[in-house]
Formats: sequence, C-alpha cells, structure tokens
Amino acid sequence: GNPYPHGAVEQIWKLLFENAAHDSIGSCISDSVNEDVYLRYKQVRDIAVSLVELHSRLIATSVDAKDAPMTFTVFNTYPKARAGVIIKKLYIPGGDFSIVDSEGKPVSYSVLESRDLTDYVLAQTIRLDPSAQIFMPEQVLEATVAIEAHEVPAMGYAQYRVVLGDSSASTFEKKAVEAIENEFYAIAVNADGSLKITDKATGFVYDHQAVLQENGDAGDSFNYSPPEKDVVVRSDSFEATTTFEVSDVYSRATIGWTMLVPRDLDERAAGSCSCELPVTLTVGLRRGSRVIDLVVDVDNTAYSHRLCILLDAQMATRVNYADQQFGAICRDNVHEASMALYNASLQASEGKDENVDDSSLPTNWRQNMEAWQEMPVAIEPTMSYVALSDGKRGLAALPLAVREYEIVGEEKNVICLTLFRTYGFMGRENLLYRPGRASGERTIETPAAQLIGPATYELGLMAFAGSVDEGGVAEEARSYDGGLELYEYAAFLNGRIIFSEPERKGTEAATTSLFELEGTALVSAVKDAEEADRRIVVVRLYNGLHEGDATAKLRFNCPVKRAALADLREREIAELKVTDNVIELEPLAHCKFVTILVEL
Repeated sequence: GNPYPHGAVEQIWKLLFENAAHDSIGSCISDSVNEDVYLRYKQVRDIAVSLVELHSRLIATSVDAKDAPMTFTVFNTYPKARAGVIIKKLYIPGGDFSIVDSEGKPVSYSVLESRDLTDYVLAQTIRLDPSAQIFMPEQVLEATVAIEAHEVPAMGYAQYRVVLGDSSASTFEKKAVEAIENEFYAIAVNADGSLKITDKATGFVYDHQAVLQENGDAGDSFNYSPPEKDVVVRSDSFEATTTFEVSDVYSRATIGWTMLVPRDLDERAAGSCSCELPVTLTVGLRRGSRVIDLVVDVDNTAYSHRLCILLDAQMATRVNYADQQFGAICRDNVHEASMALYNASLQASEGKDENVDDSSLPTNWRQNMEAWQEMPVAIEPTMSYVALSDGKRGLAALPLAVREYEIVGEEKNVICLTLFRTYGFMGRENLLYRPGRASGERTIETPAAQLIGPATYELGLMAFAGSVDEGGVAEEARSYDGGLELYEYAAFLNGRIIFSEPERKGTEAATTSLFELEGTALVSAVKDAEEADRRIVVVRLYNGLHEGDATAKLRFNCPVKRAALADLREREIAELKVTDNVIELEPLAHCKFVTILVEL
C-alpha cells in the first residue's frame, strides 16, 4: 500500500548509467575519474539504503505487533519461501529475551559479539509523544546477532516479536573443536590454514581448499599481465593461527597468516620478499545452509600484485560453468584452438621442432601483430557463480565481490577467483600478455589503484551432487546473492539511531506474500510499471539452466485483474491467461527472458 518511489529509483538508474561509460564501468580510468565514479556509486548506495530503511519501517510498523517491546521483520525478496540464518548488527536489550514467530514458536539466535551502548542509545531517543508509554530497557547492547529465520513467505515478510525474561539464545563461544559442522558440511582446518571440507551429501572430501595465492601484476588498468620475472607466494607456505567459535545456529573458524611478499616489481624481479601482508580468512557455517561463507580481510601493503583464492574441485575438467545477465554459459577452460596456434608458433620461434608443421604459422605471435595483439588467456567474468562438475559431483564459487576467475591446475581442476589486482599506471607499453602500444595513457600514474590499506572480499562456496543443473547452482547463487533481510524496530530507537517518526498502531498480518513461483525459472526483477494509472506490477523471469527449458507458474496471493506479456519498454505484446490468480508461462528456452505485466 505504500507509494512506489519512482523518482528515487529513476535517480539511482541515472547515476548507474553515468558510471556505465565504456572505460568507467571497466575501471580503465585515472584516479581522478575514479573518484567521480566512486562518488556516484556511493550516492546510489546511500539512496538505495535509505529507500530500504524507509520502506522496511513502513511495512514493519504496519503490522500488529501485539504490544511487543521490539520486533524483527524478515524480508524475503526471493519468489520461493525460505529459511536461513541472518547475521546483522542490532541494538538489543541486556539480559534474557526470546524471539518468537507469529505462532509463538521460539526463534533461535546467537550473539556473536557485543558492546554496551546504553547511555549513547537512550540519549538519542526522541519521544514525539511524551505521554506515551514505551519500552525503555535498562541496558542496550550494540550486538552482531545470528538469527535463524523460519520459513519466510515468498516475495513477502514475517515479523518476529521479542519476549522479555525468557531466552531462545544459543551460546556462541570459543571451543577447541576438530571441525565446524552443519547439516551439509564438516570443515576442518589443516596446519597450513587450508580447509578440509567433507560434503556430507556425497561423502567426498575436498582437501586443501581456500589457499590464497599472491603474484605480481605488471599490467595496467586495461589488462592483467604477469611480470617477466615473477614470484608466486601461497598462504600454505606460512604458519597459520586458527580459532573456532561455535553455537547451534552459527559457527566459524578464523584463520590468520602474515604472508611475506615482494614489496614491488623491482623487489619481485630480484626474488626478494620483505613486505608483510596480513590476511585473515573467516569461514562461516550457518545452520541449514548449503553455502559456506568465506570472508577475506587483507591489509594491503605491497604494490603491483594480485591476490587470488584457489578452490580445488579435485577432478579433471575441460569446461567450466558460469552465468551471465540472463542465463548460463559453458566455457572451455582453455581456448584450445588459439593456444595450439600460440604454442606451435612459440615452439617454431624458439627452435625447429620436427613435430610442428609451421609452414603457415608466424615465427612468433608477438611478431605478427595483426593476428596476435594479445596473448589468448582464459580469464573470464561471471555474474554470480562459477562451477566445475564431472556430472557426478561439483564445486561452485559464488563471488560477492570481484567477479573474475580462471581455471588453473595441471588437470584444470582449480577455480582461481580474483580477490584483487593492483597497478600503478593507467596504461603501460610492452606487457608480457599485450606487447606493443599502451591501451591507455602511458604517462598517467594511478597510485590509488594500488589499493594500499585494508579491504574485505566475500564469497560463498558450495559442493553439489550431479550436474550444475541437478545441483541447483544457479538458483542457490541467486538466493545467496539476495539473502534474507532483517529490520529491527523498537520505540526507544526512534531518534538518531533510526529516523524520527510518529508512532503508529499496526493492523496488518504478521506474514504476507505477494506471489510465489513454481518451476525452474529465475526472477531478475519485480517493480511497479513506469507509466500506469493502475496498480501494475512488472515481473521479469529468465532461464538460468545450462540445459533444457525453464518452467514458470506465478501464484499470486491477491486478486489478479489481468496479465500480459510485454517488451522491455513495458509495452503490451499479448494477453496472458489468468486462472484463480495463477499465471502459467510457456517454457523458456536457453538464455531466454520474458517480461510480464500483472494488474492487481
């Protein structure tokens, strides 16, 4: 019932489009231009966060909270009901309390860390109605809390209430355990800091996982390129420190190294490593989750280098699987035809090989710039996952930060996911991977692109049985990239902690769902129509499978007046049949997407 924020969303899109200029979106720019790009992204984030905060509050306070002192409203923007553990920083009362759902069933939670902010928080409270009786806790903790949400309706929400005096908490504490576990995995940490992951579904053990690999980057803002003389440094070459913290809801292992790496390209060429690179890997397991949370915190102190994380599928593969804007893509691990030509020409240039017929080949790929302007490398992009599978089992990485990968290893069995790469010039000449001219301005230095300082990189990791489709990788990645969200409300937070608004008495139900999806199609967008004098919801779906058609049946939980297929400009193409508020679509072919208009 809240008005759709067309103006604010339009402003977000315009700012994003300003950053979509060819070089801006690829970061092939000077530090000065990058400051403008960053500012626009910051504005986008600030507007989006404010919109989410505003509309979360409008929904949360419209619900009949049964006079609860505090509420936690969980939002599910996925078109299927789901449960899961949400980790969020909250303000909670000191002492015992329970969280219960709309039926009064306890909701488990664990406090991962906290600090006392009683004086600060309560001093910020604004009582717009001084005569109103509101809950004022004796103690307020700022806490990071893991809350296990029950089945939250598809495209909907569920509100939980706080009950004082009781406790549904599960203690989170340091323990000397051999492994952290949930229903799907047991994860031990080897002496070198690598992970030993047992997939309980298949029984397969993925050993020596999540090794960090650092090497030089003599490239520029356009191309990664290794230096002529490189030093490769791996985290498993250093002593690791590990701590385990566990509860029934959430467990984690924190692994730390101080890696010694070359300070810059000159030191790398000399084979010297004098620079300390502090790195921490946090491995998290949420109860009921098929995805392992991996968070890499690094304090970068070195120049012109690259840091990657290695995930070993422990199988020989020829192809890898990833996704793009509206579907899946299968790529060769190596551009075999190009690399065969490259290798043959390289052998011919280094010395006559009787097994190589080089009569039609250039003497060296660098000497034939019309055919070879760059070395054919298989460093590829992805949207939300990259996976390796032999049809019986597989391993998938779900990046939430940098979305670049390469498949490496003798048997092409390792997903090498880029965490970051740094460089000192916008453009450079005569790179190993791109000889000849600079792609950009060769004189413009980019010290900010060296990324000196602390940064955090997040990704998920999942093992699966069967093919990528049988393992549900695309759907799991889509769900992981848009997890459950939680909004906390209590009257004593009204003020500077959350924006000040008059209190209102909610009357709506504690759970609501707009619609749910039956089938294998994925939803990419749900929004109000841009130009309509009626309530029209736009839903866009696509086929995320690697093989076969995707099905979709939308079951709305409110009356549907009519529905129609539309183009991307939201112009009607053909009317769709609606039966008992259900819309069934024709199967979607590979990488096919469709837009529908639903009048409510």
